[in-house]
Amino acid sequence: MNSKTKNEKSHSAEEASAFQNNALEQQYGGGHAGGWVGRLPSSWVPYVQLTRLSPPAALFLIYFPHFFGVILAAIIQRSPVSQVLRASLIMLGGSFFFSNAAHGWNDLIDAPIDKSIARTSKRPIPRGAITPRAAFVFTATQAIGAASFLLLMPEGSGIYAIPNIIGTCYYPWAKRHTNFAQLVLGFCLAWGIIMGSCAMGLKPFTGGPFGGVDDNGWKQLFWAEPSIASLFLASILWTVIYDSIYAHQDIKDDIKVGLKSIAVLFRDQTKPLLWSLLGCMIALLYTCGNLLNMGIPFYIIAAGGSLLSLGAMIANVNLKESASCWWWFRYGFWLAGGAIAGGLLSEYDS
Repeated sequence: MNSKTKNEKSHSAEEASAFQNNALEQQYGGGHAGGWVGRLPSSWVPYVQLTRLSPPAALFLIYFPHFFGVILAAIIQRSPVSQVLRASLIMLGGSFFFSNAAHGWNDLIDAPIDKSIARTSKRPIPRGAITPRAAFVFTATQAIGAASFLLLMPEGSGIYAIPNIIGTCYYPWAKRHTNFAQLVLGFCLAWGIIMGSCAMGLKPFTGGPFGGVDDNGWKQLFWAEPSIASLFLASILWTVIYDSIYAHQDIKDDIKVGLKSIAVLFRDQTKPLLWSLLGCMIALLYTCGNLLNMGIPFYIIAAGGSLLSLGAMIANVNLKESASCWWWFRYGFWLAGGAIAGGLLSEYDS
């Protein structure tokens, strides 16, 4: 009986692992075609796969920080609900097109490498479902679509998008140049907080090339509104945490092809680093709340929720198993992002 039970458990574990790996290959490996995607014209499906729209995790990776910026600015300015809803919808539309453009650009640059990595070899460009020329045209049209939403934002907001555009264009090469590509990605995603603040008419910088001028007509020192800066840095660390876990899926292939990442640099010592980063992230969320005298619900929901969700992810993920990394990445970022958004909303509603 014991032997039979052990065999059944082993078989079940193998089935679960195979299922998770299949889901991983479909959803981020470029092969997802079920659900609503299956109802689309066949010529559209590769573009949905290219942009990671099913499931829409990639879209919300980009939208969450924009939403954080909108709500934080609303808290600072005591903005009406109508303004918050308008800015949130503008950020959602812009995030949709920006996400499409960013993923198209990333896959276009990474296509030669993706061919040699098992998990990514079936993405639309490596497998030939989308030609590089078609991918470039698609990416350009999506970038134009994203830029059009800047016209709906307060005057002068466009200049704030420039650092993010530069960072996003560079990111595919960052994986070749530095082990800290996750920091580059974190900067690009967290910049959504800056754009969300701009959408609410709040200039996030108090000085420097993006900031204001003092009473004597002199440029102030380059700095950001402290609470925005704290949330911005916390969001960078949030990205570094979940993307480092995500990067462990391909660590063996990355080493073979010469790609760099925090996962490649730290390998078996990644978890101690992630615990340190999580501590810094929680401290920054606390600082953000303290600077604006936020109520207890913000600390419980945003800081406490992030600590529990990301702490559970770091503690339980098996970095040597791709399926485990995918599972915790997939659910861990949703929980932490929802916690931060919920904490900010609790303060805005109070």
